[in-house]
Amino acid sequence: ELHQQDLQSVVTGPGTGSAAAVAPVEVSPSAPAAATSQDTAAVPGLLPGETVVKEGKASIWFPSANEVFYNPVQEFNRDLTCAVLTEFARETLSLRGARVVVPGEKERVVVCLSDEKNGTKGEEASVPQEEEERKGACLRTASVGERCEEGLRVLEGLAASGLRSIRFALEVPGLKSVTANDCSAKAVALIARNTQHNGVSHLVQASQRDASMVMYEARGRNERYDVIDLDPYGSPSLFLDAAVQAVSEGGLLCVTCTDMAVMAGNNGETCYSKYGSVSIKSKYCHEMALRIILHSLDERANVYQRYVEPLLSVSVDFYIRVFVRVRTGQAKVKNSASKQALVYNCVGCGAFHLQRMGKSIVCVCFSMKYSAATGPPVGVSCEHCGQRHQLGGPIWAEPIHNMEFVHKVLAAVSGNPSRFGTSKRIEGILSMITEELEDVPLYSTLDHLSSTLHCNTPSMLLFRSALLHAGYRVSLSHACKNAVKTDAPAGVLWDIMRCWEKNNPVKREKLSETSPSYRILSTEPVLQACFDIRADANPQSRKRHLTRFQENPQANWGPKARAKAGWVRTLRLRSEGLSLLFKT
Repeated sequence: ELHQQDLQSVVTGPGTGSAAAVAPVEVSPSAPAAATSQDTAAVPGLLPGETVVKEGKASIWFPSANEVFYNPVQEFNRDLTCAVLTEFARETLSLRGARVVVPGEKERVVVCLSDEKNGTKGEEASVPQEEEERKGACLRTASVGERCEEGLRVLEGLAASGLRSIRFALEVPGLKSVTANDCSAKAVALIARNTQHNGVSHLVQASQRDASMVMYEARGRNERYDVIDLDPYGSPSLFLDAAVQAVSEGGLLCVTCTDMAVMAGNNGETCYSKYGSVSIKSKYCHEMALRIILHSLDERANVYQRYVEPLLSVSVDFYIRVFVRVRTGQAKVKNSASKQALVYNCVGCGAFHLQRMGKSIVCVCFSMKYSAATGPPVGVSCEHCGQRHQLGGPIWAEPIHNMEFVHKVLAAVSGNPSRFGTSKRIEGILSMITEELEDVPLYSTLDHLSSTLHCNTPSMLLFRSALLHAGYRVSLSHACKNAVKTDAPAGVLWDIMRCWEKNNPVKREKLSETSPSYRILSTEPVLQACFDIRADANPQSRKRHLTRFQENPQANWGPKARAKAGWVRTLRLRSEGLSLLFKT
């Protein structure tokens, strides 16, 4: 989280905040607590000008001069990572003859989001773990804070204060070692002190090196890390090549991107130079950003005959976060081209189409045949409004979540709500993710459809009901509050809006004959929409009033300013280190 790319301006969306800096201490009640000056005066080992920041089970000493980066707003990021890492450890250690023990986890809770499941209506059903415990009775146990010889080797490449690594050691069972690395001498000294202060020196080792060099030197099959966590200040693009090589077979790679201005379309050419994909300004920019980073990870892994399997991808606040498995397989890599797609986006009405980069066909004896895709899927101009198309991508066009894994994380968090300070929000977002259509990339937004026609906006229930009556599937998206994710083509969406406009007419005499609204409304709808509200149009996450999009927790909330010292030295060290690597 320290000394990376310059902070870009942030493209805000529903539920996001400003790009102004936040103070490290004065946070909302849901954010980490900081001790007052009277409290810190009596803390042994605390240096002048330092404060005590408490988050989760960890208590860290933090310099108030902003010499080491720390952002309290990202408590949700760290909580979610601990939850994901726990479930990953549970799966991995079960294959190594051990089982994890999580404090407070007595029974698993399955969150039923279907009205028909077990006859309930969106209620929680508790399922005892008796059978699971019987199976695990003969396995060795791995507890929180204990070193497990069969456990995971974790690398946090950009550790800053060491808070994340210390929380791993204190809250995640089944770890063998955690390497908290940073190139700043002040940061590493602080990590060492915080590690000793929290009593996890037997698990966490501080390291002062360039993160890329640490990962490049761990490319050997027996030296790779089971988990690599990259949470830089800005773009992680400099570290991705090393990361996909240094993570073990089937290992977990966790990546955060905060350069949302670049990934959301403000600088498409910069996005291409960093991630190999052109971003475009669109209403679905937050999900497209997730698919851009997944494309970039898979593309870099393919060079080494490896590929990625997304477990969980979230767009929250002012950043995106992805959790992927990295595997090796030459045959699987051949299929990667068919997982990527170009995006044709109409600049007038916002209709979009995806063009796959490759095509795979199952032949006799279940063998696979690969060929180039055919296209384009659109004409010279948009069939709905007559405007031109923008070309973006390539992006990842396959599912961005593993629903089975998401359900496991959701069950664990719901069954142990006191474990994390942001448990309610984790439960709300994960519940919403389980409702998303897995096989439908990107989404439209209801307010954009209405603004294009200059008409009143129908309620989400009415619009979703109309799509369901027409025989199409529809869901919300965790990435945008007003998103409509559906398998209905753009023509159906505009037919529904034409029918809505007939009941809520606009003043057509004020519309320009060349405007998208005039072109769209001049065409009679083929589909006659029915706006009768359906019971299944309201998803369970809304019925249960789960926390999905939080309000800004404090004034001037958003990305924090870069740590003051050391970033010039960081760039010099990286340059010298990479030069040495290529010489050898």
